[in-house]
Amino acid sequence: MRAFVINAAEIDILPGVRGDLDEPLASGGHSDLAAILLPLVDNGWVEVCRLVPWIAPDGAHGLQPGPSVPRKDLPALLADAENWEYPDDGEWLGRLTLVLTDAGRRIPR
Repeated sequence: MRAFVINAAEIDILPGVRGDLDEPLASGGHSDLAAILLPLVDNGWVEVCRLVPWIAPDGAHGLQPGPSVPRKDLPALLADAENWEYPDDGEWLGRLTLVLTDAGRRIPR
């Protein structure tokens, strides 16, 4: 759970979770990780979003979390191993990211 909360606090893409995990989870399968993430979503602590374009006040282009992915769509998305890997092309647009909810921000880290 701790790694998912850290990832959500950092608004890092989903593959960033692995960097905060201890073994054996760090090298475990995505189904093991999905089984940890879904209860965090169900408890209202974490949202799964896709990164969307953002333009800063100074005109710089960036990314920010878009709307929450509907819960009913998460099992299929989390079953796709590609969503747990860093993109080969380095493009983060559209990638899954975790975001803490207000309730998640109250969880001690």
